[in-house]
Amino acid sequence: MTALDDYRRLEALGLWRERAEDQRREVVVALGEATLVMSSPAGEPLGHWSLPAIERRNPGKTPALYAPADDSEEELEIADLEMVRAIERIRTAIAKSRPRPGRVRLLFAVGFVAAAGALGVFWLPDALTRQTVSLLPEAKRIEIGEQLLGQMTRIAGRPCGGPGGRTALLRLSTRTFGPENPPQLVIIPATIPATISLPGNVVAASAALAEDFETPEVLAGYLLAEAVRRDTQDPVEVFLSEAGLGVTFRLLTTGEVAEEAIHAHAARLLSRDVTMVADTDLLERFGAAQISSQPYAFARDVSGESVLGLIEADPMRGLSGPTVLQDADWVRLQEICAD
Repeated sequence: MTALDDYRRLEALGLWRERAEDQRREVVVALGEATLVMSSPAGEPLGHWSLPAIERRNPGKTPALYAPADDSEEELEIADLEMVRAIERIRTAIAKSRPRPGRVRLLFAVGFVAAAGALGVFWLPDALTRQTVSLLPEAKRIEIGEQLLGQMTRIAGRPCGGPGGRTALLRLSTRTFGPENPPQLVIIPATIPATISLPGNVVAASAALAEDFETPEVLAGYLLAEAVRRDTQDPVEVFLSEAGLGVTFRLLTTGEVAEEAIHAHAARLLSRDVTMVADTDLLERFGAAQISSQPYAFARDVSGESVLGLIEADPMRGLSGPTVLQDADWVRLQEICAD
């Protein structure tokens, strides 16, 4: 995204509120990797929005008013003209980058029909999927992730958003994964697999991981395990592999995905079992995050028998790392679905 490269270090002051009834507060606004990041003047993270999803509520007027989505109560007011121009340029670039039918469709269709004839139908599905995944713009990944989350919402209920909950999720994500492009976390109220990775750097987690445990290290551990799974297989590749050749070809040539394919994959994600990851890979993640692996291990098996490797090789054994989450934020997460 070349438009973003020009403004990567740009910061400005703004006025932000998380809910409609909240008082606006001054924040530092910065352009991140595919996100707009809001922090307190002291550097405490407060929120991050997906750039492709941002909506302007008062086009052509100043100060500019932005929201992370059409139906969101969150709102950000920016008076700094350079930042407003940067955001508008990026939004325009994202809109132009969305694939359109026409010449591109014809070129890709001719190319892949020829390839299919030359190499045969047994080679084509996997190769076409890999090619589509490699060519897919980040904006389209984010769009597919948002569509999947929307379908998951229809099936399992809206993501929880209790007072201060989303801010607490951002702090947990930043603490667990670091400040450079941490995943956006959402909490789903229904009974779902522990964690689900979506395209566009989004991770959905079951509310039970906050409600049923006393410390945030358990939720952080499940998030780290999901990161290992996400590194193993791209969520877009999982979607296309299961959706089939027709969906993949249509996405590559037109940039569109049928709603039926999105709904079917969302249903699969909500009903499948979570696969376990190798202890060595997971322990490396715990070590990098400076988080003890023992709370996560005992959450999986209270006896400790099946998770002995995670207990005995805890990278933080005898050490004290930074606090995973302050008590007040953890309470907010435990109550995020209470409203």
